[in-house]
Parts: sequence; C-alpha cells; structure tokens
Amino acid sequence: RIIRQPRGNALLVGVGGSGRQSLTRMATYLANYTLFSIEVTKSYRSSDFHEDLKKLYLSCGKDKHRKTFLFSDTQIVEPSFLEDINGMLGSGEVANLFASDEIAAIREDLRADAIAEKIHDTLENVYQYFIDRARERLHIVVCMSPVGSAFRVRLRMFPTLVNNTSIDWFTEWPQEALKEVAMKFLTSLEDIEGGDEMKSNVADCFVVVHTSVGAASLRMKDDLRRSNYVTPTNYLELVAGYIKILEDKRNELGDQCDKLQGGLSKLEETKVSVQKMSEDLEQARVALQKAEADCDSLLTIITSEKRQADEKKTQVEADKVKIAREKEVATAIASEAQADLDKAMPELDAAQEALKTLKKADIDEIKAYKTPPEQIQTVLGAVQTVLKKPPTWDEAKKSMGDSNFLAGLMEYNKELLTDALLNKIGKYTAMPKFKPEIVGQVSNAARGLCMWCIAMHRFGLVQKEVMPKKMKLDKTREELARKEKMLAAAEEELRKTTEKVEALEKQTEEKLAEKQKLQEDAEATENKLKRAEEIVGGLGGEKDRWSESIKKYEAAILNLTGDSLLASAFVSYAGPFNSEYRQDLVNVTWMKEVRKLQIPVTRSFTANEFLAEPTEIRDWQLQGLPGDDFSVENGVLVNRGQRWPLMIDPQNQANKWIKNMEKSRGLKVLDLKMPDFLRSIEHAVQLGTPILMQDVLEEMDPSLDPILSKAVMKQGSRLVMKIGDNTVDYNENFRFYLTTKLANPHYSPEVCTKALVINFAVREDGLEDQLLKIVVRKEKAELEEQKDELVLNTAAAKKKTKELEDEILKILANSDETLLEDVNLVTTLKTSKETSIAIQKQLKDAEVTEEKINVAREAYRPCAKRAAILFFVLSDLGSIDTMYQFSLDSYVTLFTLSINKSSENIRTDSVQNRVKTLNDWHTLAVYNNTCRGLFEKHKLLFSFHMCARILQAKGELNTDEYCFLLKGGQVFDKEAQAPNPCPHWLSEKGWDNVYEADKLLAFHGISASFEQGPSQWHEVYLSPNPEDAVLPGDWNMKFDDLQRMIMIRCIRPDRVIFMVTRFIELHMDRKFVEPPSFNLQEIYDDSNPFQPLIFVLCPGVDPTTQLQALADKLGRNLKSLA
Repeated sequence: RIIRQPRGNALLVGVGGSGRQSLTRMATYLANYTLFSIEVTKSYRSSDFHEDLKKLYLSCGKDKHRKTFLFSDTQIVEPSFLEDINGMLGSGEVANLFASDEIAAIREDLRADAIAEKIHDTLENVYQYFIDRARERLHIVVCMSPVGSAFRVRLRMFPTLVNNTSIDWFTEWPQEALKEVAMKFLTSLEDIEGGDEMKSNVADCFVVVHTSVGAASLRMKDDLRRSNYVTPTNYLELVAGYIKILEDKRNELGDQCDKLQGGLSKLEETKVSVQKMSEDLEQARVALQKAEADCDSLLTIITSEKRQADEKKTQVEADKVKIAREKEVATAIASEAQADLDKAMPELDAAQEALKTLKKADIDEIKAYKTPPEQIQTVLGAVQTVLKKPPTWDEAKKSMGDSNFLAGLMEYNKELLTDALLNKIGKYTAMPKFKPEIVGQVSNAARGLCMWCIAMHRFGLVQKEVMPKKMKLDKTREELARKEKMLAAAEEELRKTTEKVEALEKQTEEKLAEKQKLQEDAEATENKLKRAEEIVGGLGGEKDRWSESIKKYEAAILNLTGDSLLASAFVSYAGPFNSEYRQDLVNVTWMKEVRKLQIPVTRSFTANEFLAEPTEIRDWQLQGLPGDDFSVENGVLVNRGQRWPLMIDPQNQANKWIKNMEKSRGLKVLDLKMPDFLRSIEHAVQLGTPILMQDVLEEMDPSLDPILSKAVMKQGSRLVMKIGDNTVDYNENFRFYLTTKLANPHYSPEVCTKALVINFAVREDGLEDQLLKIVVRKEKAELEEQKDELVLNTAAAKKKTKELEDEILKILANSDETLLEDVNLVTTLKTSKETSIAIQKQLKDAEVTEEKINVAREAYRPCAKRAAILFFVLSDLGSIDTMYQFSLDSYVTLFTLSINKSSENIRTDSVQNRVKTLNDWHTLAVYNNTCRGLFEKHKLLFSFHMCARILQAKGELNTDEYCFLLKGGQVFDKEAQAPNPCPHWLSEKGWDNVYEADKLLAFHGISASFEQGPSQWHEVYLSPNPEDAVLPGDWNMKFDDLQRMIMIRCIRPDRVIFMVTRFIELHMDRKFVEPPSFNLQEIYDDSNPFQPLIFVLCPGVDPTTQLQALADKLGRNLKSLA
C-alpha cells in the first residue's frame, strides 16, 4: 500500500530479524517494482554511497524504472548517509550529487521529454523535471532498530524520517501468528506420532518456547545486566531446526536399529543352520567312505589294464620302427627307377609337345602325297612299326586317315614297347637321315613324327632297364602294405585298450573328484561348525546387549518428537544464557510444557547426550574443552548450531579449544584489525578451511554480513558467495568461528539474529578441574602424566570398541551369505573378541589406576577449589568498576607463581600441610597482587567479599543473611508494615531493615523486640562502640558475628566498616585488612617478560624515580619512551 502511493515512503521500526526487509522485498515484488539496496564493504564510504545514489536516480529519472530503495541502519557507515536520506525524503534530491557536466548530460537526454511536458528548456527546469520524475518512481524504505539511544538521536536530527514517511512498527509476533507459521512448516512433516493433533501440540510448544526465552532474556537483563534479543528469525530457525533434527535422528536411530536387528537375525539363522549342518556332516562322512572304496577298486583294474596296454604299445612301437626301415628301402628303389625314367622324359615330353603342334591339315598334307619323299616315307614306316602295323605307305595313309591318329600317338601305351618292337624301331632310328632336323627340311609334320618315334625308342630302352627295379618295388610295396595293415590292426587294438584305460582313469578322476568334493564339503561343514562356535562365542554376549540397545533405540524413536523439540529449542535459544538459566528453561519451563501437551519425551533428556556422541565429547575435552556440563553444552552448540558461533570468551577458553580442534584442518586466526582479513576469508571460503575471528567487539564490520548470513547463491551447479566486490566459490567444508574477550558485550539484534551468541564464560567447577590439573602437575608431575596417559588410553580403547562393533554390524548388514560362510566376519570377530578382552582388562586396570590417581589428586582438590573461588571473587570486582577486569591466563600465572614460591619458602612434611600452606600463600598473593590495582575505597570490600566467598564454600556462611547485609531490606507493602516504634532515633530506612530482617530465620521476633523494649535498643544505638555493646534480651547469645553485623547495619550503619574489618581479621588474618604498600621490587619479582606492568597514575604522581632506582639496583638500563 505504501509503495503504491505517490511518493510513498516508509520507516520500518523493529529489531533485526523481525521481517522488515523480507516484507519490503515481497511488497516490492507485488507492486511490480524492483528493489535497490547498497552493498557495504570494508572500504565503503560517502563517495561510494553517492555513486550508488546516482545510479538509482538515473534509473528512475532517466530510464523510468520503478524502484524501492531499501536502506537499513546497519548500512550507516558514515553519519552523512542519513543526511543524504533526509534530503531525499524532504526535497527529493541529494545536495551536490551530480557534477555540472553530468547535469548537462541529463538535460540533453531529457530535453525532448521536458519540452513535450511544456517545461521551459533551461538547465534548472530540466534538472528539476529529472528530480520530480525520479521521485515519482522511487520509494524509500528505511529500516531502523529502536534498541539503544541512536534511534532517538537520529529521529531528532533528521525529522523527515518521521514527517515524510509512513511509520510501521514491527513488534513481537502474536502467539496466533507463531502457531500458524509453525503449522505451515509442520504440514510437510510426515509420519509424526499422533498426526495433526500432535502437530498442533508441537506448534503450541514452539510458541511457549519462544515466549519463555523472551521472558528469560528480560530476567537476565535485570539480574545480570546481560542483553539478549529474540526475533522471529530465531523462531523460524527453531521450527526448521526441529524438522531437520527430527529427520536426521529418525534416520540415525532407524539405521542403528536396522543394523542391530540384522545382526540378531543373522545370529538366529546361524543357530538354525548348526543342527542341519551336523546331520549333513554325518551323511557326508558315509558318502566319503563309499567313494574311497570305489576309488580303490578302480585303481586296481586300471593298473592291470594299463600294464597290458603298455606291453602292446611296446610291440607296436617296435613294428613301427621295422616298417619304417622297409619304407626307406622301397623309397630308395622307387627313387632310382624314377631317376632313370626322368632321363628319357625330357625327350618324350619334347616329342609330345611336337605332336601337339601338329594339326589335321599337317597330316592331310602328308597323306596327299602319292609318292612321298623318302624321308617322309621312312618316318611313317617307323610310326607304323611303333603302332605294330605294316610299314607301307598305303597302310600309313590309312592310319593317317583315322581321325584319332594324333590322339592315339599322344596316348600311346608305352608298355607295348617290347624288345622285338624296339629292335625294329631301332633300325629306323639308326638311319643317318632319321633325324628331326633333316626330316623337318621336308615336312614339319614329319619332323614331329620323327621326334616321337625316337622318343618312343629311347623310352622303351630306359623302361627295359627300369622294369626289374619296378617289379622289385612292387613286391616290396606289397609286403610293406601287408605289414602296415597288421600294424594298423595292432594300433587299433592298442587304441581301444588305451581308450578303455582312459575311460577308467576318467572314471577314477570323477570318483576322486567326488571324493575330494565330499571331503571338502565335510571340511567346510566342520569349519562352519567351528565358525558357528566362534560366532556364538563371539556374539553371545553381544546378543543381549544388542537386544537392550534395540529396546533403547525403539524407545528413543518413540520419544523423538519431544526430544527433537527440546534439542532444537536448546540449539536455537540457549547460547547466550548461563548454566542456571539454561537449566531453568530446558528442565523446568520447556519440559513442563512438553509433558503438559502429552508430547512423548525422554524424562532424563539432556542436550549433550541427544546431540553428541560420547566419543566426540571426549575428543573435544582432549582438545582443551573444559569437562563440566556447561562447557560441553557450549561445544554442542558450536558444532550443531545452524548459525556461525560468536563466543563470549573472556577467559580465552573457547579460543584455545577452537585452535586445537581445527588445527589439523589448517585453521586461520584473524582479527578485524588486519588490513587484508577479507582476502584471507575469501581464500578460506574457496578452499574450505576454517577461520577463527578473534577479539571481536560489539560492532561488526559490515563486510562480514554475507558470511554471517550464509548468503550462499547457486549459479548453475556452483555454490557462490559474494564477499565485498568479489564473488567466490563456496566450499561446504568452510567453518567460521568468532570470539570476543568482552565479558558482557551488548550485541545488536541484527548480530544476535545472524550469529549464534554463546556464553563461554568459565564456570567454577570447570575452572576448578583446570586448576587441579595445574597444581598436581606442579606438585606430583608423574601423577598428572599418568592421569593424562590414562585418559588418552581409555578414550582410544572406548573408541576402538565402538569401531569394532560398527565393523561387525557393517559386515552383518552387507553380508549376502550366511554367517557360517563369512570367513571375514569370523576373523573380525576373533580380532574383536581378543581386542575386546584386552580392552576390558585395560579398562578394569584403568579404573583401578584411575581410582588411585584420583585419590592422590583429590588431596589437592582444596587448593584448586580455593583458587577457583578467588578467581571468581576477582571477576565479581567488574561489577564495582568496569576497569577491574582480570584475565584467566594472568591468574593462572599468579597461581603457578604461588605454587613455586610457597614450595621454595616453606617446607612441609605432609600433603595436608602442603595444601594449607599453599592455600594461605595463594590467598595472600591474590590479595596483595589485586590490591595494587584497586582504588583505596574498594580494598576492604574486596577483602570482605573474598572472606565471605571462602566461608560460603566451607558452608559457614548463610547466603540469605549475607545478601541482606549487602543489600538491606526493602518493604514493598508499606500499609501492612507495623509503624516505627522509635521514630525519634531510628530512621525509617533503619526500621525497614529491622522489619525485613525479621523474615530471616535467625531474626524471628526482632521487630517485636524493638516494639517491646525500644529503650534498651536505644542504649545500643547511643553506644560509642555498638558492635561491642550487649544486645537486649537473649539476642546477644543468639547472634553470631555476621548476624550481629546485620543488626548493627540496621541501627548504626556507620559502624559496619569496623565490624567488617574485625570479621575479616577473625576469619582470615589481619594481613587482609592491611593493604600492602607500594613496593616496586615485589612487583618486579612477581612480573614476567611476557606481561607488561601498567601504572594507572593520579595527577602529580610519577614512578619514574623509583623505576630508575630499581634499574640501578638491578644493574639494568632504564629506557623511557614518550
């Protein structure tokens, strides 16, 4: 509505986290505007602010964009920012925002529009037109916090913030809104026990938690003057954190239950399998015996058959050798015959080739001769002779007339060349003119025939020589064939015998394999039975424990609804409170409401047990976290909180712990005074290394805002964060820790919303343990070393036990086979059992040793207790004057110095005497050392407070009476109060004190005593030393020193200081009412090179002369700097 109004501007007043900016962004979106806001960096100044405003004005006035300018008081880096905002709200412009050349450029850009609007074209008119057009499209929303005086001052200085804006106060959300928001979140939650009714109860409990924290914050403000702010952002974190914790715990406990159930199921399977395997083992043994007999029988048969086969094989091999030799002889004969034939073959082949060249026409040419030439006639006569035909020309012509004449010559059977025929042919071949070259001169066809005849004759002669050899070869081959046949028969018989032996061997192998398998199965069954015994023995004790654990986990799952609620409330709200407030919130207010709404919850719920594992807590303590419950709660908050932790750490406990805890991850320690701290943070964000920002003050650097807000954006698949002017990749392993040494800082609601403020101030019991460790290490070094070693070993042993159990459960869960077949499980179980026995023995021995060590250490407990009391006495001095601030490190140094000096100056023969000596020495050392830095008027008060706290620790001081002595009595109902019986000498304030003192147990009836015997009390009043006067009635006998002091405080407060002095002398020593004089030598002796001495000087006091004298005495040079 405001944004849609012409020139509508808003002033949103509310603490940080109340939804001012979120509502502005949503309203801007609904009005179709775009949001503009500045981004403050470490170097952001007025010039940068003006540049941003220029962009804003140009966008609205020149480009006609509709913008909402969101400005928060956290962005006020310089006071001039508000002055500019004041001008924008009033006149609509910022003085001297644009230079003259920029105004001229604006005129050029808007001249046409201005003329169209009938505006006179001058520089001033067009610029005003530009401003007016920007104002029409620009809406300013200023967000301010009402906390502190700055808000009132700013409204007085810049009235347009009130006059020209619509003011909207963002107060606490009503309970109906809180519940509605919670129900909106819880609708997405499924499988919650009790359904919608339970969700409604949980939402009601959220409302009670949120409102109760606000009430507790107000009480803490009144009691401890410590501020804490509760905003809707905390509430949203509570609801979202509840859903996350509930789902995570469901998964965690469900997984644990499933693992244990799986383990128990596997154990049951093992028990069922054992009986069946015993029966299978007996059957396997019978089958194994039968298989052994069958194998022995087969081996006997195989031996006989194999012997026969070997004999046959020997005979066959001998025959093979003999036949091979005969083959060699036959081959030689054949080779010789073939060689002779090969000699005639070239000529025969040539003749054959010559015949191939002849055609029928060539034969017809010869046949055509009636009277052929002599050479032709001779050749044909030879041919006829070879063909065994008459060697006449007519017969030759007939032969040539046969169509198969040439073919017949080519296929002539050379076996027909007998000796007689060869002799006849030889007559022709012997003729001088029977030569192919001579005949060829007459006829080419006759030449071929001539060559053929000669070839036949020569071949016949060669064949005549080869024939006997051939006959011998044939005979040899026939004999060889017979023997080879016999050999083949023998080989066939040998093959059959060999196959029979092989079949028997294969059968034997099968029987042996069967026997081997039976034997292996029997051995496997025996091994399984052994493993079963080992598993039953190894997991027998685990079964009962696992069953109990399952019941515990199931009960925890049923109570998750309430437990997660308390845990999320604790993480979201408990950080700023001390132990007493936390206990009251969790165990009284929240637990009562949870039970009232019938939300299932663990009765003995503690955040430490629910949110952290014991092994994790032990690791924290080994890294330096104090062992008390309050410190462990702080450790849980640091590691489980959704916001980055801001630890109030005046004693530097958290600082040391964080450094040790994150040392292995490359922790970077920074402070805001470093010039390049932002660059270091950028690198850490990218690399995922932790950052410790120490010595933070009440005001946060604006450049840390995106880190505290966890302003992580997603660009594609990347997570990025904008730090200053740079956008860097965000590594999810990044951690950010902040610590401050301020004992009681006042952080703004914005800081409380963005960071998880944790009160890390040391508690008395935690400090006592630390100081006990120091004194034992000094007095009995070997004892403390044993204790440290014992703690480390015990922690390692318990961690190892947990790892072994997890390993067993993992194997059980992932095993696809039965336990009896899982050798890895048995090995792990065996190792686990041996380790477990060793660990149990180690833990038992450790318990005995620890008891002995603790007995010896406890003898020094009074020293640590007294030292812890004295430190908190010093801490209380800060309530008197803020200058009185005492560091735990310097106090530990003083305590160590007391241990050393007391042992050097006083010898003792027993631990009890040593403890008393050390207590007396350290108490006086604290008094003397502290008095050096106190104003004179506070020294007696310090001494009295020290005395009172020591008596209180011994149980010798009534706390109510002591508080009455310090504060006096205050009557709230004056009408019910009896009138002052002695108004002429007892003041009304004195009577109020007497009347209220009557409510103390030891003072019952004191007011009636005044009413009945005022004169007697008047005598006490008039006494110059009323502290020594005899009190009326039996009050003199009833009152102890403190009660008498209270009584004198009521009637003669001027004498209390003398009674306090006497009280201190009585219960401590006169030394504690006589502050030490200034002794520079003693101060120098108590100092060390690492801590400077600071002299707080009054006007006219100068210790330079004394310093020079001390330097001369020590033979040192004194250097002065101004």
